[in-house]
Parts: sequence; C-alpha cells; structure tokens
Amino acid sequence: MQVNGYRPYLQHGKGLNIMIDRVLTTQIHTSLKRGKVIALFGARRTGKTIIMKSIIKMMHQKKTLEINGEDFDIAAILSSGKQEVLKNLVSGYDYLFVDEAQNIPRIGHNLKLLVDTQPDVGVFVTGSSSFDLRNQIGEPLTGRSRFFQLYPLSLSEISPGYANSMKLLPELLVFGSYPQIITETNLTEKRHILENIRNGYLLKDVLILENIKDSLFIIDLLRLLAFQIGNDISYNELANNLGTTVKTIKRYIEILEKTFVIFRMYGYSKNLRKEISKSPRFYFWDNGIRNIVISNFQPIEIRNDKGMLWENFCISERIKKQMYSETFSNFHFWRTYDQQEIDLIEVTDGKLKAFGFKWGEKEAKAPKAFRVNYPDAIFQTINRISFFEFLKM
Repeated sequence: MQVNGYRPYLQHGKGLNIMIDRVLTTQIHTSLKRGKVIALFGARRTGKTIIMKSIIKMMHQKKTLEINGEDFDIAAILSSGKQEVLKNLVSGYDYLFVDEAQNIPRIGHNLKLLVDTQPDVGVFVTGSSSFDLRNQIGEPLTGRSRFFQLYPLSLSEISPGYANSMKLLPELLVFGSYPQIITETNLTEKRHILENIRNGYLLKDVLILENIKDSLFIIDLLRLLAFQIGNDISYNELANNLGTTVKTIKRYIEILEKTFVIFRMYGYSKNLRKEISKSPRFYFWDNGIRNIVISNFQPIEIRNDKGMLWENFCISERIKKQMYSETFSNFHFWRTYDQQEIDLIEVTDGKLKAFGFKWGEKEAKAPKAFRVNYPDAIFQTINRISFFEFLKM
C-alpha cells in the first residue's frame, strides 16, 4: 500500500529501515476532517505514534500542530476548559495531533469545546488506554468523532503471500507480531524486546489507573489466563488461586481488556437447554505477550501448548482482519454441557460461520448438536493449509 507517494516505515533494531504498511493509515487519513475528532486506541508499542507521524507527512500542504499529552504544560493547556486558551493553542493551524491523550484530564470535554469554538480545526488523538478516553470523547462529540483500534501487526500487513506466511508462521506463533518483533531478526533480541514491553510498557497503564506499584499480582493473573486459552474461565477459581475476591479479579480483568492486553468471548446460544453461554473465555491480542507472561519461547514443534497458541493466533488475527476490513461481526465460542464445542462462531448480518482450529492438517466436522440446531451455518477447519485464506484481507 502506498498513499500519496509516502510509505510509512518502522525502524529496525539494527538500523535497517523496513517498510511496513499499516491498514489503518489510509482509513484514518480519509476520515480526518475539520470540525471532527479522530481517536486511535491501542496497546503501547503497537505503532500509534508511527501512524500519526505518517499522516502528518501525508498532510504536507496543511498546517499541523503535533503535541504530546505526557508533557505537563501541554496537558495543562488542553485540560484548562478555557476557550481563549484553546483558541490560542490552535491559532493558525488546520489540524491538531495529540499523542498519549489519555494523560490529559477531561480531554473529551475540552476537545468538544475546541471543535465547537474552532470548527475549522480537525483533531487526531492517540491513546494507549480506552479506560476513560473513549467515553470522554464519545459522549460530548456524538456524530463528530470516530474511533479506530490498532492491534499488533496483522498477517496481511506482515506478509502478502501464502508461501512467505507459511515460512513466518512458527515465529509468529511464538514471538507474536509487535512491530519491533517483526523488524528484528535475532531470536534472542526478540525475547529481550518482549521482556522490555512486559516490564516497561505492558502494565504501565494498569499500574497508573490502579495507583499501585507492585505488578506481581497482575502478572500472576495473566499467567493463569495464559494457561486457560480455549477454556471457560471461573472467576471463583481465579480468586481462590490468587487469594483475593471475585470483585478484584473482575476489576483487573476489565482493566487488562481496556488496556488492550486481553479480550473476552462469550458462548453463542439460542437459549437451548444444553448450551453454555455465560462463562467467558479470554485470549491475548498477541501470542508473544502470552508467551513472555509464562516465560516459554520453545519452538512450536516441540510445545505441548501448540493447540492453544494456534487457536489464540487464528482468533486474534481473524478479529483484526474483520475490524480492519470494516466487516461488522460478533465473535463467540459454542459449547454444550456434554462437551461438544466449536472454537469460533462468527455472526455477520445474522449469518453464522463456525470454525475449528487444528495445528496439523487434520479436517474436522461440526458436532452433531450444532449441525442439527444450526443447519444453515457454514463450518470450516482452519489448519496450516487453509489459514491464509481465512486471514488475508
């Protein structure tokens, strides 16, 4: 993808410039208009700032102001609630770009005041936590805001072809697809990068939001979730294992979701008596983060959790694909009390697609109970032969 002659790039750890196009760059650039606020959310180190700088370069004929919400002086200006102060900030500019906007108090109300009083200015903000920022922006700016979510690199952004995707697959399953991971070639360095992300970036928003200093409890919680991929979660069991309350477990899980570390799926059901739908399952947005949490980077061929890694990879990549292609789907798993189950149910415009994930080349059939109750649903096994068509954009 090349937009207006400009190709965004990521800096390789050894000084090489490796071009990686991000799908959202064009969508955001097209959506960015005067009098409108565009927000890009995503975990730290997924490339939000790179996309922002890419869009600024694409707008070389416009006057742009780029600021960072971690600057205390900037935060004071953008949280002032004073029309004159905001007017002076953007005077002479067409677009305002705010990185790390989650650090600015009352950012949504101040952005509403800004675009209300300065309708000729467009705004683009990024945030590594949607905990308050989405509500702060969305409610005051209904109809004048749009949200995008950035994930670690998707398969289509990394590799456009089947053969190369097959070659990359073993490393993607183990080390994940954070931009720094993809542009690094040394496996030891990849592990160091993931350790730095875990220790320096991954939990930063969680610790700030909860005003705590010890991340051991959070890592222990993530470790338990990492060993339960593809299984229903019991909040009571998690609470007992960690010596805390169900309320505390739910609160921390919610924060981990809103800081883009994990996501949940619920069971699909038409309220049939045998179907289980209330217990959630949790997945990691990135396989590398899952593996750094449990400190396991063994090659995929010798791992006893390869099925979990394959399922986590396929589901997270499928959600990326559908989100980036603006296909409005809902995602579930399906299971009955007598242990019949399907890994992924995708509902799009009322139509059901069902998928089972097998790391080998084995084909499977949908359980009989599912075929009987959902005869119009399409079922497919996703293995190393079929995964590329399943995930490509």
